[in-house]
Amino acid sequence: MKVAEIGNIIEFRDGLQGIVEKVNENSVIVNLTFMENFDELEIEEKTVVNHKRYKILYSNED
Repeated sequence: MKVAEIGNIIEFRDGLQGIVEKVNENSVIVNLTFMENFDELEIEEKTVVNHKRYKILYSNED
């Protein structure tokens, strides 16, 4: 399993996407305002996602 790095774009839970802001031992903190429909979803700006629960869509290494 590849762990996301700061600046990576990840996808998790039903297609939500965000930019990784901080990497912790077991999770990442993600900024969700990246999504075009963020305002329509009425969700918090940031969330915590376990490393096992996301996939990396874009990496700085790509």
